[in-house]
Amino acid sequence: MLTININGSEKQVDVPGDTHLLWVVREHLGLTGTKFSCGIGACGACTVQIDGKAMRSCITPVSAVTNGQKITTIEGLSTDNDHPLQRAWIEAQVPQCGYCQSGQIMHAAGLLNENPKPSKAQIVEHMSANLCRCGTYMRIAKAVEIASESDTKD
Repeated sequence: MLTININGSEKQVDVPGDTHLLWVVREHLGLTGTKFSCGIGACGACTVQIDGKAMRSCITPVSAVTNGQKITTIEGLSTDNDHPLQRAWIEAQVPQCGYCQSGQIMHAAGLLNENPKPSKAQIVEHMSANLCRCGTYMRIAKAVEIASESDTKD
């Protein structure tokens, strides 16, 4: 039995330590906002935060987060879906198919945790690590810019 801290709660999961965090989140805890896509950490659909840093859950073994690290999924970003990034995503009309968007938002939140006022170039560079098959990159950058200008950061 392993104990992890996810979205502010300690949860026990009965899985081998080499189980990828993505499967613990989705299959064992029922938090399906974190998506599976490439399975090799290349696309970013599975992005969660670990201690405020964006990480790929599809390549992170659950044993790497059993020492009190704080895991945040899209479900834990805000209790009322009112995080500045979530509001900005709506304002900029970012999603097309929507599949990659939770990973995009979690990756953007990691950027804003490290750099609350990034330049446009910093936003574009940082967000280029996540893929969007629909090509909404300009709207994604705009939403991150809007969120970075928000007076209320969560």
